[in-house]
Amino acid sequence: MIKNIILAGVGGQGLVLATRLIAEVAFRAGFDVKTNDVIGLSQRGGRVWGSVRFGEKIYSPNIPPKEGDILLGLEPLEAYRWSHLMKDGGYIILNEREDYPTPVLLELEKYPVEEIEAMKDNYKVINVDAVEEAKKAGNIKAANTVILGIMARYLDIDTKIWEEVIRENVPEKAIEANINAFYRGYSYQP
Repeated sequence: MIKNIILAGVGGQGLVLATRLIAEVAFRAGFDVKTNDVIGLSQRGGRVWGSVRFGEKIYSPNIPPKEGDILLGLEPLEAYRWSHLMKDGGYIILNEREDYPTPVLLELEKYPVEEIEAMKDNYKVINVDAVEEAKKAGNIKAANTVILGIMARYLDIDTKIWEEVIRENVPEKAIEANINAFYRGYSYQP
């Protein structure tokens, strides 16, 4: 069993930490893990992406087209841009909060609302206002942890491992809010 996870967002959304958490959880669950992330554009709020692959033996972090199992869309447009890597019927966990790129803000392009909505034709899309759910958990900065909680339902890895890794990787003052956010995601019903 190989799991292929794609993360897509914009700079400043915490994609690197989310990638690291997933990789560490998979590693502690006994899997071989490879990760990849591109963060060069992050300082300008540009697009960023990452991948985590895990299984018995993994040779490359790169996910071939049509082999993605789960896509974590930290921003809807970025999820759409990476959806070509997803297998039909794969899961897209989509944060509904839009972060408009400069061409959209300057009205040079339109935000692809219809195209994003059409992803539901090929994939199992789970929409969530992760910021609002994180706020209810005690810290709006835990939005990605809500998304990780939703994803965790589809990975068959003990939640105790997730808790342990979250506790070790988020600032001490944010631990409880992140644990709460994780379980809000884990039990989230759209």
